[in-house]
Amino acid sequence: MSAAATELLGTLAAEAAAAQGRGVGTRAQLLHAAAEAIEEGGYVAASVAAISEHAGVATGALYRHFPSKSELFVELFRRAAEQELEAMHAAAARHGTNLEKLDAVLRTYATRALATRRLTWALVYEPVDPLVDVERLTYRRRYREKMAGLIGEAVAAGEIPAQDADLSAAAVVGAMAEALVGPLSPAASQHVSEAEIVTAIVELCRRAIGAPAR
Repeated sequence: MSAAATELLGTLAAEAAAAQGRGVGTRAQLLHAAAEAIEEGGYVAASVAAISEHAGVATGALYRHFPSKSELFVELFRRAAEQELEAMHAAAARHGTNLEKLDAVLRTYATRALATRRLTWALVYEPVDPLVDVERLTYRRRYREKMAGLIGEAVAAGEIPAQDADLSAAAVVGAMAEALVGPLSPAASQHVSEAEIVTAIVELCRRAIGAPAR
């Protein structure tokens, strides 16, 4: 299991243990169990029965804590999305210029996505309930806003040519998402290293916003 997936599962496991100590651990256990089931086989494998078995609870317990399996997945997606956004904010904070921050955010997203292929595919690309799709759109909007802020600051600092930061950010996020479809797909056959994929994506996005060659 990758470090990023282990990070999410570790966080959920710690919350489950802490909640169990307060006598309210079943909800947290179900979230942790759902993440485990998705990591193993995607949404298709994460049935109510499988989640309940992972959590060590009766099947009906899920519906006492979540209105539906979709609502459980929505909360799980929110947790995972917050973790990824925090990782990108942290990556940007460790660098100086706006272009360096942008590179760090792009590299962090692509690297973590490739490190958690099964989980990322399920959370970002796999067909799911419309409720989860709404959360996906919210996450992409927040990611796009982060990108737009960095692009706008880079323009203001004279690091890249003048441009519509919102439009450029939408194009960059869309290009990255599309570029990762093939490498992340469960059916993908790996012919290129993860490092090469990440570097190619970062360079593509840099060229798209007119960043100088390195």
